[in-house]
Amino acid sequence: MLTAAGVFTAPVTDPAWKVKPSWALVADADEIINPDLERFYAARAHSHLVEVKGASRHSVYETRPKEVAALIEEAAQHAQDQ
Repeated sequence: MLTAAGVFTAPVTDPAWKVKPSWALVADADEIINPDLERFYAARAHSHLVEVKGASRHSVYETRPKEVAALIEEAAQHAQDQ
């Protein structure tokens, strides 16, 4: 099924990344996406930033699952408290 052309021109007045809390994880030794770029995106979205020191590769969820799980649990707890 093709995407309707209107999705590309529809105005977005309140993008979720501006009005809803978000969390971002930066693997500071990522070799695929520059960690500074990830930090920039997180700051722009006013995300709760979690940095995983020494984590590398783009699959940080495989290499550092405890840190990733802690971030998910923190975000879920925040959502539950709302």
